[in-house]
Amino acid sequence: MAGREVFKAAVNVMDKSTREILERFNLSADDISCIIPHQANLRIIDLLSTRLGIKKDKFFVNLDRYGNTSAASVPLALDEAFRNGRIKSGDYVLLMAFGAGLTWATSLIKWQ
Repeated sequence: MAGREVFKAAVNVMDKSTREILERFNLSADDISCIIPHQANLRIIDLLSTRLGIKKDKFFVNLDRYGNTSAASVPLALDEAFRNGRIKSGDYVLLMAFGAGLTWATSLIKWQ
């Protein structure tokens, strides 16, 4: 596996898909209450924060407590963010993931 290339691909597609979804729904980063990224690598999350111009405190990160939980990372972080009061009714939450087979997804939800 070419780790450096996978890292670049992950950052590029999550950056691009985030911009596309915000544009599609006519939202800005200020409208997003919480961003739940795939919890694979803190360097990816840091670089996404920088590239998107979104403060790191909008990103919910639990990588330091659980490590890379693979496909479970986004739902685990989403649940933990809700239980910790980071997500409330009416909030826009952005979910983003990158995984095996160079697949990715970004989803925007309005929490109810």
